[in-house]
Amino acid sequence: MIPLAVPDLTGNEALYLQRCIDSTFVSSVGPFVDRFEALVAEAAGCAVAVATSAGTTGLHAALTALGVERGDLVILPAFTFIASPNAVAHCGAVPWLMDITPDGWTLDPRLLAETLATETERRRDGRLIHRASCRRVAALMPVYTLGTPAAMDDLVACARRLHLPVVADAAAALGARYRGRPLGELGADLTVFSFNGNKTITCGGGGAVAGNDLQLLGRVRHLTTTARVGADYDHDRVGFNYRMTNLQAAVGCAQMERLDRLVAAKRRIRERYVAAFRDLPGTAPFPLPPDSESACWFSGLLLPDSMSPVAVRALIRRLEEQGVGARPFWKPVHRQLPYRTVPRTALPVSEGIAHRVLTLPCSSGLTDVDQDRVIQAVRDCLTRGD
Repeated sequence: MIPLAVPDLTGNEALYLQRCIDSTFVSSVGPFVDRFEALVAEAAGCAVAVATSAGTTGLHAALTALGVERGDLVILPAFTFIASPNAVAHCGAVPWLMDITPDGWTLDPRLLAETLATETERRRDGRLIHRASCRRVAALMPVYTLGTPAAMDDLVACARRLHLPVVADAAAALGARYRGRPLGELGADLTVFSFNGNKTITCGGGGAVAGNDLQLLGRVRHLTTTARVGADYDHDRVGFNYRMTNLQAAVGCAQMERLDRLVAAKRRIRERYVAAFRDLPGTAPFPLPPDSESACWFSGLLLPDSMSPVAVRALIRRLEEQGVGARPFWKPVHRQLPYRTVPRTALPVSEGIAHRVLTLPCSSGLTDVDQDRVIQAVRDCLTRGD
């Protein structure tokens, strides 16, 4: 079986882990944590990064640091992994779901501006209120789908006009750029990364919150380290034990040493799939807007709109029988049981692609020979209807 995505652990991972063991610094304090934070900040083009136990906990801490409270609304795309709305819910807040663009699968800035203009109002106390629910709109959370930055210039401009803080869910986007700029220069107040096992850069688990506002990042660090004050066991607010361990950071440092090579491999894999499937009728590659340099976390194929969910599942089974670990992708948030009643716009793009996204093997170590096997299996199944 050619798996969907496995980590590339061929660098200094084992060496650095052994150093952790030899030093006995295996918990949340140690030199690898400090080094990993510095490497992430540099790669993102940010002043500071705070390592966390997961991308989800990073999002939760970021939203909390920016003042999201119980009962608030946070705007995010309906087409995202469930961790994004879960982080909102962990704050006691409610996701407000909006549709995505067909050419990037990220939050639609025109829809955002039109919806906020017609469905919100500014109160005398300065709060932006969603008329239908009377909830405060507290933040905007764009998601960098598949490692591709959202249309941040337009999204951030809209948010700034309405004094909305912006938290970018850049889970798989480390190494991406937008209009020639690194992620830290795109205007988000905070940008959050994930280092889960299937990410291009992995720590086995973990995340990071990055940004340029030193005071704000200090608040994030304080929150994620149990809001402890001083050397004694004093805590000044409800904080979180969201720290990354030195063991995880050791793996992450070894990974970050090869960031450029790993991202380049992901981009090369995408390009080969695009070329190989160009002539398949009704299909399309995963979108890549011309102003974005995606990190190309996952690659694959958008299947014809004539294919039903049953037919897509059958295709995946046939590919598995041929040794190809293909998978479906995210189910939109409004179809998830916890979020079926949250506010949302019309979602024609999210609905239109939901069951048609086919992810294909794209490990950074995928060989051309194995990728050719994948390509041939996909072409056989789609052209012959096996």
